[in-house]
Amino acid sequence: MNFATAVLVLGAAQASELFLSSGVLSAEDHEFIKYIAEYNKSYGTKAEFEFRSAQFKKTLAAIEEHNASNGTSTVAINHLADLTDAERKRLNGYRSVQGLKENRTVVLSEDNLADEVNWVEQGAVTPVKNQGQCGSCWAFSTTGALEGAEFIATGKLTSYSEQQLVDCANGSWGNMGCNGGLMDLAFAYVEKYPLETESDYPYKGVDGTCAYDASKGVGKAAGYADVTPNQPSQLKAALAKGPVSVAIEADRLVFQFYQGGVITSANCGQNLDHGVLAVGYGTESGQEYFLVKNSWGASWGDQGYVKISADSSNVCGILSQPSYPTE
Repeated sequence: MNFATAVLVLGAAQASELFLSSGVLSAEDHEFIKYIAEYNKSYGTKAEFEFRSAQFKKTLAAIEEHNASNGTSTVAINHLADLTDAERKRLNGYRSVQGLKENRTVVLSEDNLADEVNWVEQGAVTPVKNQGQCGSCWAFSTTGALEGAEFIATGKLTSYSEQQLVDCANGSWGNMGCNGGLMDLAFAYVEKYPLETESDYPYKGVDGTCAYDASKGVGKAAGYADVTPNQPSQLKAALAKGPVSVAIEADRLVFQFYQGGVITSANCGQNLDHGVLAVGYGTESGQEYFLVKNSWGASWGDQGYVKISADSSNVCGILSQPSYPTE
């Protein structure tokens, strides 16, 4: 019985015991066995197993190369490691739609900004969520900003429905459900149709038919504001008020496999493709950063979070299009 067949028939744990003792596996094979077990992976055919093994080893080599460069951030294997670049890209659902987005830029006061802001510690951020294989990052960024704004206004933290946005804030609203969207367009939708809670309209991770019940719509926004772009101090001023929806480029290894530290401009682009939530800022080892909540589950990154440099070079494009709901 060869290695691939053993994993299919025996499962990762049994195959691991059999082949680790035989000495026929490479170091990369050992790592792949551990990966299968840790993330409960299964592959239906030998061909699929071998394909995923090759993808994993390609990712592993890139991770080792990045970490050997002594940069400001580290990367590590996560649940995305056996996917192709195209498969991972489907998680990035931010779409900038020209002509539909109204400019509502507001210049904020920068007086007396605190050295550090962390809305997670203040209780204004719901637990990290997981969008699955649906390109609905824009919806999670939107609900996160609304959840934070309500907490700051009322002291009550409520988890709101991303599925409502996926199903209902499309068509004439300009979003495309699991094929992407824009946070500002979602805020505009919420102005007219307050969000139901997560429990009343649960997330399914696929496009569905709008089933909105207006009597259950409780997540409100009077409007939204855009942050002056490309100015770190303006994003900090917005974060002093509450969590902020931001768009970034997330198709690079430095983000997809982030483990810790602060991502700087050397390995991250500015072609916006992913909606996330900025929830604070601070300094680590002399490097200023924005703290960002992602929607790929709590096992991704640093418990679901990532730190992106707050310098003026617009790292990952985080300063390009920030926005937040208004009461």
